[in-house]
Amino acid sequence: MSGTDDFQKAKLRIIPPGGLLAILGGGQLGRMTAMAARTMGYRVRVMDPEQACPASFVVDETIVGRWDDVAAARKLATGADAVTLEIEQIGVAALSAVASIAPLRPGVEPIRIIQDKTIQKTWLADNGFPVGAFRVVRSESELRAAVRELGGRVFLKIGRGGYDGRGQARIGLDSPATEACINAAWHGIGAQPAIAEQALDLDCEISVMAARNPAGEVRSYPAARNHHENQILAWSVLPSGVSPELEVRAKALAAAIVARLGVEGLLCLELFITHDGNLFVNELAPRPHNSYHQSERGCVTSQFEQLVRTTCNLPLGDTTLITPAAIVNLLGDVWLNKSGQPNFAAALAVPTVRLHLYEKHTPRIGRKMGHLSAIGETAEEALNRVLEAKRRL
Repeated sequence: MSGTDDFQKAKLRIIPPGGLLAILGGGQLGRMTAMAARTMGYRVRVMDPEQACPASFVVDETIVGRWDDVAAARKLATGADAVTLEIEQIGVAALSAVASIAPLRPGVEPIRIIQDKTIQKTWLADNGFPVGAFRVVRSESELRAAVRELGGRVFLKIGRGGYDGRGQARIGLDSPATEACINAAWHGIGAQPAIAEQALDLDCEISVMAARNPAGEVRSYPAARNHHENQILAWSVLPSGVSPELEVRAKALAAAIVARLGVEGLLCLELFITHDGNLFVNELAPRPHNSYHQSERGCVTSQFEQLVRTTCNLPLGDTTLITPAAIVNLLGDVWLNKSGQPNFAAALAVPTVRLHLYEKHTPRIGRKMGHLSAIGETAEEALNRVLEAKRRL
């Protein structure tokens, strides 16, 4: 058998407990994935720009490297049974280096498509998936034309690197889209390639997580309902409360996109539901997602265990919702506004509430430091519990 055949066979083998899993990224998502992997008996190695990243406290080894550091990526992959990721902004050269050494899940090409919103949104449209009206803009003059063509009310998002409200601008939503407003928006995002999206008449925002293992098995989680403040997720709850018909459509859409992209791992769809009942894909995330942290409490299989299963080519876990569950994010604002340690004891006095901190030692405005989770007889009860717990902080 040739070396190529051996490598292909290795890519398809099941990795049993005791194997070494590597994760590109050591933030809170890598931390929680590592904790799930350790529970299942796996050893874990991560790569992150920071030595004392959140995952470093729960893994066997931390390799320090930037997201485009090919040498560090090679070191991460060497000796690993499989590699996954918790952040999509990894350089393609680093991803390719990893894939030449060990099975990389979800794969180089899906990440290349998703990590640049200009490519991602174009791919979705070209493949017939529902997206709102948009234009790719690479200059201020193209942005001016796009604003006119899209009706004067536009969200502008940079192609690469923006998240949690960073790299975004609103045009014509708070005041008329003047030339000065467009100029400020363009330079505010760094005058770089971006997506101009027509503002939609939204009823709500939901997300759906799909999982696909190398054997081709696909499972979708129930939809989560999300609420954002300042473009950052504030809280999320399962179930979403949308109609059964919309739930079916959303889950089918997630299953179709994860299969079309060829993702081996997780894929979260952020979705818009308009007042007239239409469903549009906002963005894709090929990794665990903030809106599914409550899957640890509410679903048979958490998103983090599911990622371990897909990475190891194990049968996918049951995604059934067994109890309504909700999370509320704890941003650095909680610490800074209190000028000291939040009152966690008061929050934990609320029935069913649990505290999840990421061991980030420097709070900053807008920085995700942790979250609270709760379960309840209904989605409303679970959500009210986490919101009350946060209020008590």
